Amino acid sequence: MTVVGRRAATPAVKALATLDSSQLLLICAAGIAAVAGIAYTTAVGLLDSEVAVGFGVLIAAGELARLTMPGNREVAPIGSAAALGYTLLLDMGGHPLRHPALQVIAVLAVGMIAGALPHLAVGRPPRLDAMARRLLTGALLAFAFRPLAEPLHALTPSSRGSWLPALGVMAVLICAMLFVDVVIAAMLRVEQVRTAFRVAVRDELRMAVPLGAAVAASGMLLALASHSMGMVALLVFAAPLLVTQVAFRKYAGIRATYLQTVRALARVTEVAGYVEPGHSRRVSRLSVAVARELGMAEPELLELEYAALMHDIGQLSLRDPIPGGATVLTDPEQARRIAELGAEVIRQTGVLEGVAEIVRRQCDAVSEGPPLASRIIRTANAYDDLVGGSTDRDRAGAALERLRVGAGSEYDPVVVEAMSRVIDRRTPGHRL
Repeated sequence: MTVVGRRAATPAVKALATLDSSQLLLICAAGIAAVAGIAYTTAVGLLDSEVAVGFGVLIAAGELARLTMPGNREVAPIGSAAALGYTLLLDMGGHPLRHPALQVIAVLAVGMIAGALPHLAVGRPPRLDAMARRLLTGALLAFAFRPLAEPLHALTPSSRGSWLPALGVMAVLICAMLFVDVVIAAMLRVEQVRTAFRVAVRDELRMAVPLGAAVAASGMLLALASHSMGMVALLVFAAPLLVTQVAFRKYAGIRATYLQTVRALARVTEVAGYVEPGHSRRVSRLSVAVARELGMAEPELLELEYAALMHDIGQLSLRDPIPGGATVLTDPEQARRIAELGAEVIRQTGVLEGVAEIVRRQCDAVSEGPPLASRIIRTANAYDDLVGGSTDRDRAGAALERLRVGAGSEYDPVVVEAMSRVIDRRTPGHRL
């Protein structure tokens, strides 16, 4: 008898398995909204079907061309602008539009699903929480704006009025929608990366404001241009939106290339046998976790990650490697010299001056006032030198006690205690 093995999990199933409770709640809420919108539209019929299909296609194209920004944030600027334009649409070529909020949700949901299917077919499932957030915030805006569409249309120039009331209402509601989106994103990020809520809100605002402003302006202009240009507005606005998408993609690509290059440089010390395998990666992950525990902002986290990955690159200048690469056990003057040589190597890139300074000062005493990032790296490096890749809690406890002995002079006591909390959250067999 032949035993049939269990099938390997598909990428979609694996993606679902990694979701936490807040993500699942968000996805369920967006799913309920999508089902309600599609069921309502199916029951009553599609109003202004040509307009709905046109915007739906543009939303699908935007989802198809989605990209991942720094911080593992998935965005779809073209799709979001098209969704915003359809939600704010008052008329098309002078013909008033009366599509309700539930139809807007249906068009958004179908467009997003259609744009995600090609990615799913090639094994690149979308971030369900990111899609759900875009759909849910779009639904909230639709429920807030669509009941006002008819009275606002009565005040437009086609009805011998002015665009100012409509523009004012659009701007206020869009700002409210962006605020809700930032709060939801921050709540998800708190659970995902274990950072403080205020820090998550600050980071999301820093990321959302430039992109959100561009998307909001494009969506409003698309809605207003449709008044005089009709369906041609979709084609006219698709081109600049595509250019914006390409610019964001290049920016994200540059950031990804930087990180890949830094990781490759960090592995040189491991390949050459100067440090233990995985040391730089473990120090980097632990440093970032401690920095989040201390509320460090995301731009600073990126520099910290770069510096932690390359903190030992100065060891390449040594004629004889330090046993195990453990700088915590070597002479302080030699450790400082290694840090300075590593900083000089990094400085030669011409673009990582801040990272070089963090690496240079990682061996400074606390009384000398080194940057917080340098103090974090020094503590994380010492911990990993003592513990390595082990997940034994007794060994971790002994290492932390040794760091506490040196707190105040060698190590920042605040950093040591933050690291203790991070280590305490680790489960047996799990590595940071």
